[in-house]
Order: sequence, then C-alpha cells, then structure tokens
Amino acid sequence: MFGLSMAAGLLVTLKNLTKKPFTVQYPEERVKQHPRFRGEEFVWYEERCTGCASCAKYCPLGIIKIETSPSETLPQQGDKYRLEVFDIQIFRCMFCGLCVEACPYDALFMGSGFEQGQYSRKEMVIGIDDLRHADKKPSTYLRPQLESANYDPRSGKPLDWKDVGRESWDWHLKEKAGMRLARPTPPDYAGGPQAQEESNTSERTGGETKFGGPA
Repeated sequence: MFGLSMAAGLLVTLKNLTKKPFTVQYPEERVKQHPRFRGEEFVWYEERCTGCASCAKYCPLGIIKIETSPSETLPQQGDKYRLEVFDIQIFRCMFCGLCVEACPYDALFMGSGFEQGQYSRKEMVIGIDDLRHADKKPSTYLRPQLESANYDPRSGKPLDWKDVGRESWDWHLKEKAGMRLARPTPPDYAGGPQAQEESNTSERTGGETKFGGPA
C-alpha cells in the first residue's frame, strides 16, 4: 500500500512535469479580474448619499465612521444631511460587502483595486476627501444593473452618479427621501411635462431647481 501511494503521488508529478508553467509574473503580467471583485478602493457617490449611516450600522466590524450636520433645508421632508466625516478603516475591513448591500440609494460600491499596501495603519484609513476624489470605477458586486450592461471596472470608463443607480433618472425628479440637488435637467427630459413643472418651480424659487420637496 505504501509503495502504491508513492507511485500515485509520483504520477501526478510526472503529469505536471511536461505542462507549460502557468505562473503569472506579477506585476508585469496580470490575470483577468472578475467585474464583481471586491477590492479596497471603495467608490462613494456623495450626490446619492443621504447620510443615513446604514452602511456604518450594518458593518459587522464597525470600521465606518460617519458624522453629519443639519443642512440648510433639513426641516423639509425628504432632505439629506451634510456629510462632515466619512472614514473607512480599510486595514480592518474583511470585504464582506454588507455595507454596500445596506445602502438604500446605491451610494456606496465596492472598488476594483487591491494595490493599497501601506507601512502604517494610519495611512490605511480612507477619508471623505479620498472618497470624493477617487476614480469612480465601481465593482459590479450586488449591482445587477452594471453587470447586465457588461461594465468592466478595470477597463471601463468612470461612471457618474446618474449612471449607477437601479432606478432611472425620472425617479429622482420625484424624489421621496434623498437628494435635494441644484442640478440642471438632462437633455432627454428637457421637453417633458416634468421639466416644464421644474421650470415653473425654478421661477418661483428664484432660479434654483430643488428636487425632493414635499409632495
């Protein structure tokens, strides 16, 4: 029995002896990365974030720190908070993706990067300024709308906040609990009845269009 086991093991060695090596010479060579890869470079869309802190509440390790302050129009129903602090302690993250699953507005995405090694733990904290200026190439993890569009975070172009949500732009024109944004209406809706209503609202409010007010 002992001799047969050795022969079986040696047979596996002989089978692989003639095969072409498949070792990747990183970083000169890189293997193809799946679009749903959960990396360290979190992608955050401030325009979509309401400051509800659902991501921080659902994080099992408590590595997300969020501090907010009331915005100018906070008493109005459906408004958002002003984000003062949004820190992610990446050195403690286990990349479970629960924070992404908990976000109700598609504001937080996993990233596609993995080369964020540092020599100090203090440098392994992603701050709000880092999130604001990071390249917006989100992972398709838990985002079927991106996967169905065959979006590849590694080779695709950066995506704007209007391109990543499950709902259409028209949903934001009738905002229920999210973004009070002073932004122009996209050209696709410039001539629609909703755009006309916005134009009237803009005239009444002194030229600033506000989305998300009470019904």
